[in-house]
Amino acid sequence: MKSYRDELLFNIPARRGFVNITHLVEDCLKKSGIQEGIVLVNAMHITASVFINDDESGLHQDYEKWLEKLAPHDPTSQYLHNRTGEDNGDAHLKRQIMGREVVVAITNGQLDFGTWEQIFYGEFDGRRKKRVLVKIIGE
Repeated sequence: MKSYRDELLFNIPARRGFVNITHLVEDCLKKSGIQEGIVLVNAMHITASVFINDDESGLHQDYEKWLEKLAPHDPTSQYLHNRTGEDNGDAHLKRQIMGREVVVAITNGQLDFGTWEQIFYGEFDGRRKKRVLVKIIGE
């Protein structure tokens, strides 16, 4: 069995954003040479997410509205976490909802997706560097 590890770096200029990272994960898969196995894609920061869904702008706008209703940024005083001097209590909750990681099967050297599935990086407290781990295991 072979293993491959890489990191993707992001610095989203806004507080929040969604980035389709499917092509970056596919590049890692090509570099790995693995034909059959699995890939783990993991946000390595507690205010960011990795998830799978459709690459449709209306859906992403719906996510933004929905997440802001569930965990509004303002007023920042509503979050006990922000007593630490930070203002990102909402970002921790949004990450919890959207998830930390995804696992995708690899078949014949390709990501084995369902129809319309793509991998996304979700940022909920941007404006600084963050990492995403790509770990590929297989033959």
